[in-house]
Amino acid sequence: MKGCLVFLGVIITFCALVSPLCCQNMSSGQTRTKLNGSAFDFDSFRELFHRRYDVNSEEFNRRHLYFQDTMKRHKYLNSFSAAPHSAKYGINQFSDLSQKEFRELYLRASTARAPSFSGLKTEGLPARFDWRDKAVVSPVQNQQACGSCWAFSVVGAMQSVHAIEGSTLERLSVQQVLDCSYKNEGCNGGSTLQALDWLKQTRVKLVLESEYSYKAKTGICHYFSQSHGGVALKNFTAHDFGGQEKAMMGQLVECGPLVALVDAVSWQDYLGGIIQHHCSSHWSNHAVLVVGYDTTGDIPYWIVQNSWGTSWGNEGYVYIKIGDSVCGIADSVAAVFL
Repeated sequence: MKGCLVFLGVIITFCALVSPLCCQNMSSGQTRTKLNGSAFDFDSFRELFHRRYDVNSEEFNRRHLYFQDTMKRHKYLNSFSAAPHSAKYGINQFSDLSQKEFRELYLRASTARAPSFSGLKTEGLPARFDWRDKAVVSPVQNQQACGSCWAFSVVGAMQSVHAIEGSTLERLSVQQVLDCSYKNEGCNGGSTLQALDWLKQTRVKLVLESEYSYKAKTGICHYFSQSHGGVALKNFTAHDFGGQEKAMMGQLVECGPLVALVDAVSWQDYLGGIIQHHCSSHWSNHAVLVVGYDTTGDIPYWIVQNSWGTSWGNEGYVYIKIGDSVCGIADSVAAVFL
C-alpha cells in the first residue's frame, strides 16, 4: 500500500470529526497551554476542537474512552522524557482518535528501500543550519483528511530549492501533484519517490498554488500547456543515510530541504521538544520535509516541517535527535534538483 493512505470508508466515518480541527488556526503554544492544564477535561477538549458528537451518544462514549486511553498513554511516553529538552507528549487535536484510527487516517505511507549513501562527506559544516533563516521555506500547511503528505513534502522541497536558486518563494500546487501523478493514488496514498520519478520523467511544470488550489480531495488532472509558466524537476537523488547522518547534514546544506520518510506512530501525542524514543527505524509511514539541524546543545536534532497544521507540535514542526536514525529520519531521504 502506498503513501499516507486514507481509506474512503475511514474518511466517511471520520470526516466530521477531523475536518473541524483541520481548520484551526490556533498556535501550538496556545493549544499546549489550554489542553494540558491540570483542570482540562473531555468537555473542554470537545469545545476547543468543535467536536459535535452528542453527549451520552455511542460516539461520545467511544471517543471519551479513547481520550482516557490517550491520557494514560501520555504517562508512559513522558516517562522517557527526563532531560530538559526531551519530547513532551500530551493532549492535542488527535486525542480522541484510537491509535488504529490515527494510523489509518494519517500513517499509511510505504517506500522502497533507498540505496546507502556512498558520496563524499562534507567537511566544515556549521554547527547549526536552518533554511528558514534564509526565507526559503514556505509556512506550515495542513493536509486535512487527505492522505497527501507524500505530495506536500515533494512540493515543499521543490518550492524551497526554486527560491534558493534566486526566485521569489512561492507556493506551488500540491493539488496538481495529487491529481496528476498517475503512479500514485491521490488522497488514497502515494510514494514520494514515485512522485519524484513522475516529475522527472514527464517534466511536468508545477504551477502556483493560486492557479491550482488545494482541495483536500482527489480531482481530475488539470493539464497546462508547455508554454505555461511553472517549475519542473530535472533530477533527484534518494539515499539511506543510516549511520551517516553527518553526510545527510551536508546534503541538506548543499542541496536544500530534504524529503524524508519516517515512522510517526508516536507523533499522535507529540507536543514539542526533541524526540529520542518511541520511534522505529525502517518502518516508514509518513512523509515530511527536513529543513535544518542544530548540534549546539546537549541533544543534536533535526528540524522537520510536518503537514498537520500549526496547532500540532512546535508550531507545526517536530525536532528529532540526530544519530541512530530516530523515527527512521535517515532511512529514505531525497534531494531535488531543478
